[in-house]
This record gives sequence, structure tokens and C-alpha cells, in this order.
Amino acid sequence: MTGRLKGRRAVVTGGSRGIGAAIVEAFLREGANVAFCHYGDDEGASSTLKRAKSYGPVPLALECDVSNPADVEKFVGEAEATNGPTDILVNNAGISISHPFEDISIEEFDRILAVHLRGSFIMTKAVYTGMKSRRYGRIVNVSSQLAVKGGVELAHYCAAKAGVIGLTKALAMEAAPFGVLVNALAPGPVETAILHVLSDEWRSRKMSEMPIGRFATPEEIAPAAVFLASEDSSYFVGATLHANGGDVMQ
Repeated sequence: MTGRLKGRRAVVTGGSRGIGAAIVEAFLREGANVAFCHYGDDEGASSTLKRAKSYGPVPLALECDVSNPADVEKFVGEAEATNGPTDILVNNAGISISHPFEDISIEEFDRILAVHLRGSFIMTKAVYTGMKSRRYGRIVNVSSQLAVKGGVELAHYCAAKAGVIGLTKALAMEAAPFGVLVNALAPGPVETAILHVLSDEWRSRKMSEMPIGRFATPEEIAPAAVFLASEDSSYFVGATLHANGGDVMQ
């Protein structure tokens, strides 16, 4: 722990498991006050809270569908009532469904975009005005290496994650003059529940493509989020950090 986020108020979506939980714990270790949300994962949220007790202030954990404006308003309202105005937002919430393109239903396509892209937009709207008025903020949008590479049977997911990078760049240009730095994180394959819903064939094929020869752990991704949330990233604007084991080299 170096205290790089000491006193900062952070909001993390999808913080009950996987990359989100690792980010919550990393932020706590760096001294931040954290509120995180989940959707239908009480068990995972309880597990994150249990581990968090050893780091200091216990984070606030609430259920929230990030694609629902009313849910987001309630979540952010309670987070700021507890911790104070939001300094850091990590848009991490995500889901994945793997299908050949012709089998992707319109409903599935809409839901994937709703969680990843619409959710990032709604959550950011909820905190951005305050950040702008205080002339300080860090927004970290979690995308994917598939946003730039594409992926078999993941057209809807790739489209959503590419949209997240586009949103990041556009807002970054507007926000930087007001001290709000917006960047993205594009992990490669990570051993999380999202990856495990994909077929064994997909996992085997992807593993064979990885120069590093393995998938990441969530704990290997979290330090990049800490960096983008801290003062160390003071000259990063609209950037996308590719923590992907060489799956995409940029």
C-alpha cells in the first residue's frame, strides 16, 4: 500500500466479483473510500465485503442495474451520502453471452449494449457534472481487447466494448479542460465468471493465441485501474491501456 488514493471517494460498478472485486480491494488498499454495486450477486458482494474488512473502511455495497437510470440515481445518491462526492468512477459492470452471429437475438444484442455501453453512459452522467464543477475527477471505463481485435461468436460484446472506447475518447476531449481525466482499460482474457460462460472450444482456441500462454487473474488487471485513478495518470487523456498478455500489441 502506498496511499495513492488516500481520501478519494470511488464508485465501482460490478464490484462483487472478478475484475471489479479486485479493483475494489486494490482501491481500499490504496486508501480510497469505496462504494460498489452488483446485480443479483449478494453472495459475491458479501465475499468482497468480508475480504475488505482487513483494509480499513468497509465499502458500501448496493444492488444496481447500471442500465436503469432510477437504479443508478439511487446507487450514486446513497454512495455520495455515505462517502461524499465522487472523485473516481470505474465503469466495470459487464455480462457476456456467446453465440454465432446468426443466433444472436435482438434482445441479447440490446441487453449486452445496455449493460456495457448504456450503463457506462448513465453512470458517468450521474457523477460527471459534480466532477466538472469541482474541477477534478478520474473516470476509468473497462473495455476489452476484443473491442479492437474482434472475437468469434461475440459480435454483440465486441460492438459494446468498442463503443465504450469511443465514449471514452469523446468525453475525454470535453472533460480534460475541467480536470476530469477519462481513460479506458482493455483487459485480455481474464479468469472470471464472464470468461467461464464461453465454450471450452472458445477458451482452448483463445489460449492457443496468447503469446504469454495463459489467461490473467483479476489481481493482475487491478493495478492498471489504480494507476488510471491516481495522480500518476495526470497526463493520460482518452488513452486505452491494453493489459492483455500480448493478445493485442499497440
